[in-house]
Amino acid sequence: MNTMLMNAEEILSRHISGFHQYVLNDPAYLCYASENLCTMLQTNEKELVGDGKDGYLSFVHPADREKYIDFLQRLAQEQHSLSEEYRLVKKDGEILFVRDTVTVKNLEDGTMVGDSVLTDITHMKSENENLQFLNETIPCGFLKYTCEKQPRITYINQTMMDMLRFPESAEGEIDYQEMYKDNIYLLIPMEERRRFAKYLERVFTSEVPLAGEMPLLRCDGTRAYAFGWVTKVINEHGEPEFQSVCMDITKRHHAKKAAETQRYLEALTDVYDKIFEFRLDDNGVKCLHCEDTSSFKKFENISMQIDDALENWIIGSVAEADRAAVRQFFLKFCERKLYSADAEPPQITYRALSSEGRLQQYSGMFIKIDEFISFYCCRKLHQTEDTQELQTQNDQLKEDMKELVMRFSDGIAAFEISVDGLVKPMYASENVSEFFGYTKEEWMDLTQTFTPIENFVAYSEVAYEDFLELLRVGEAEFTYFDYQTNRERRIKAICSQKESNHVSPRYVMLYDADDTAADKKASLPEKRAVFIRTFGYFDVFVGDQPIAFRNKKAKELFALLVDRRGGFVTSEEAIGFLWEDEPANTVTLSRYRKVALRLKNTLEEYGIADVMETVDGKRRVVMEKVQCDLYDFLSGKEEYAKLFKGSYLNNYSWAEITLAELSEDLYER
Repeated sequence: MNTMLMNAEEILSRHISGFHQYVLNDPAYLCYASENLCTMLQTNEKELVGDGKDGYLSFVHPADREKYIDFLQRLAQEQHSLSEEYRLVKKDGEILFVRDTVTVKNLEDGTMVGDSVLTDITHMKSENENLQFLNETIPCGFLKYTCEKQPRITYINQTMMDMLRFPESAEGEIDYQEMYKDNIYLLIPMEERRRFAKYLERVFTSEVPLAGEMPLLRCDGTRAYAFGWVTKVINEHGEPEFQSVCMDITKRHHAKKAAETQRYLEALTDVYDKIFEFRLDDNGVKCLHCEDTSSFKKFENISMQIDDALENWIIGSVAEADRAAVRQFFLKFCERKLYSADAEPPQITYRALSSEGRLQQYSGMFIKIDEFISFYCCRKLHQTEDTQELQTQNDQLKEDMKELVMRFSDGIAAFEISVDGLVKPMYASENVSEFFGYTKEEWMDLTQTFTPIENFVAYSEVAYEDFLELLRVGEAEFTYFDYQTNRERRIKAICSQKESNHVSPRYVMLYDADDTAADKKASLPEKRAVFIRTFGYFDVFVGDQPIAFRNKKAKELFALLVDRRGGFVTSEEAIGFLWEDEPANTVTLSRYRKVALRLKNTLEEYGIADVMETVDGKRRVVMEKVQCDLYDFLSGKEEYAKLFKGSYLNNYSWAEITLAELSEDLYER
């Protein structure tokens, strides 16, 4: 027993970092100093220990002595444990940063003593000083956060807090800093969280830093935009952690967006007679563009209140019979009930007085620019409008078109293709411009300049290589969703000319290459039981027949709905998964609408449209109407316990989060 006590004393003296003991009765002093502490300070016990004299205080950095004395006074108040950080100065002048942790107790004679252990945190403090130096010279945001599934922030600098607009926390109010520290995903908009999680996973596994732009959610609900990078390091505790450096590019982002909006506005002015900017954040409206003879010309770029401007305009110009409908249209817009996530931009047709004082028919449309700003665009309707928009550039081309349209009625397009691989579209019937992923207005913009072929076909379902093959060989087949017939079609494309050594027009003609609808109906299985396989590769079976998805993104969207297990998925969330590197904007929303419509038509084609429910643009799988190995396994029934063997939706990288949950569930079983 005595040997054990002697060993315990040796451990305290030599092996416990900086161990010493205080007498906390006023005046406080050290009554014991370990050999380890003496070595740390390059001194001896005699200089540190004294009856009523605190020799240890002389080793405390002069700038920290007031903090140290206050620490001793707080220790002397009751029996408890406290920690404090301060600096010590060794005999040779070297400075140590230490964390002093003291446990207080009362002896039988009433003496209050404290057992102290010092932790050397010099290395960590040096790193933070380097970060502080970098922060002062280059104003960047810094974050350190754990590598857990739900990362926790362990360090955030003031610049980052300013960027995120952390408010001063008051008693009884939300402490945003603590809330955000517990879950870094609160900094990320919902539709971007999957992409951010994937980035962290790539950094963790490959141990290679990643850089890029990312929107951030501020505490006041607005968004900041940051450019930064993420890297994985081993911290002072030997544990892996993520570190991020962020630069605030919000102003640059808004400037870039403003420039893009201005270019968009300039394109719209070629099509619309009047364009108004509606701002829901401050209830303002102003005329951005109108004809020189318009009564709005004198108010151009002057902001007005929406209510006053609308009522005066409705009463002053819209035909009395149409006023109620127009008033309701704008009222729904102001109440944010006009837009539907997966619908085309809202439109209205009405009669109003023109600048010449005649009653004319107008078409108006709202185009959403961002959460708060929309453009209202209107124009007079003419009987010859479509003919004028599709007017070709020369009379000879008109004659060629007439001849070709007589022979092919499904679709037609014309291009100029240069020797160096640039293309300028000259003409297209509306269904062909849709085939290439453009609206009629966007197509008209493309006719003004040459574009690299790769960029030209980027928005279509046609691969770049397939388009080149069409130009080289002269014919090809593609799958295309035709909005006029509201169904998928397999089309044959014929190019009027093969290899060309000079700039010349090429004509591309399209015609239907589908089997008849009757043949398709006959091939449908009689049994409509739906089975979904997620373990391994994703497939859907109707009876014994697998669904042949003709569009890969439509299949991936259905897999995403299955993964959500009956929960609704919004357009923005789906875009974040299907196009991980692209934000939700008018282009990706248009693509998503096509994908969703293709999925709907595929399910209808197989007679199982009821397995998917759509409400206000959000979609979900109706779990009760399908059998799925994932749902069976998660039911916990013993007969399904062996279904999962370690693989899940191998087709899709975003499924790895669910895969981790399944693996954990399997381990716990």
